Amino acid sequence: MKNRLKVLRAERDWSQQDLAERLEVSRQSVNAIETGKYDPSLPLAFRIADLFGLPIEAIFLRER
Repeated sequence: MKNRLKVLRAERDWSQQDLAERLEVSRQSVNAIETGKYDPSLPLAFRIADLFGLPIEAIFLRER
């Protein structure tokens, strides 16, 4: 699944560690999500969406 997490994080000038702390996950988890190596659980996807004030569909994109 593709995502816009890295772009959204950069727009706020947050490091991966900053985002990880806000989401209460590891920096490695943020990196894995950003690079598409890991798809977040639904609860984590909702936390990410809430943090950025966007719907999940605006952050995570289905690959067709």
